[in-house]
Amino acid sequence: PPPAEPRSQRFVLWLHGLGDSGRANEPVAGYAFAGARWAFPTAPTAPVTCNRGMLMPSWFDIHDTPITSKSARDEADVLRAVERVHAMIDQEISAGTRPEDVFIFGLSQGGALSIASVLLYPKTLGGCAVFSGFLPFGASFASRVTAEAKKTPVLWVHGRADFLVPIEAGKDGTKFLRGRLGMRCELKVYDGLGHELAPYELQYCEQWAAGGGGGSNDDPGTRSVDRGVPRTRRSCSCGFGFFSRS
Repeated sequence: PPPAEPRSQRFVLWLHGLGDSGRANEPVAGYAFAGARWAFPTAPTAPVTCNRGMLMPSWFDIHDTPITSKSARDEADVLRAVERVHAMIDQEISAGTRPEDVFIFGLSQGGALSIASVLLYPKTLGGCAVFSGFLPFGASFASRVTAEAKKTPVLWVHGRADFLVPIEAGKDGTKFLRGRLGMRCELKVYDGLGHELAPYELQYCEQWAAGGGGGSNDDPGTRSVDRGVPRTRRSCSCGFGFFSRS
């Protein structure tokens, strides 16, 4: 068949957190990236070790919490999840969306899967945003990241008050991306933010995607820090819950 006509519209693939669902996260699309096409897949149901084997939507197994860069990883399980995400990306590109218009965003466990999927994808994509996430594999995976994948820009957003995935996981992740892989990665830290998602994070992400973020693309070591958190936030208990308007 002839190749699909190129689509000019931006595509955002959003990956939810542990125990959540794609449908419950759909309100996220109302806060940023107006006009983009969003997709909100739901993870398969599986037993989760850190929750005593309880069945719940989970992209891959998590062994314990809080999650740090030293936590045990089920890397084979992560790779199976990455394959599912790659199939979604491939389908979108085959339908005519340009790789540079594909953005992979995720929250908590979904953020971990987002960065894993982007690092192991063979093409340069528009961008990746990790919200309260972590690297779900060890440093040995560096050799599997292609030169094209390293060109995908990354925004890592983390709260200093996050006790489920502490800020150290975000710092370690960005250090790996910048130092080991030489990637463009901005770390955006909010002092009063816990393990949750707020609208201003998404709005900042949109600004970053347009090239107007606080960290310069020419200086991957730049870190931008906001003091305090606006009272108007809407939160998401993204590790083990849902997106809620409050």
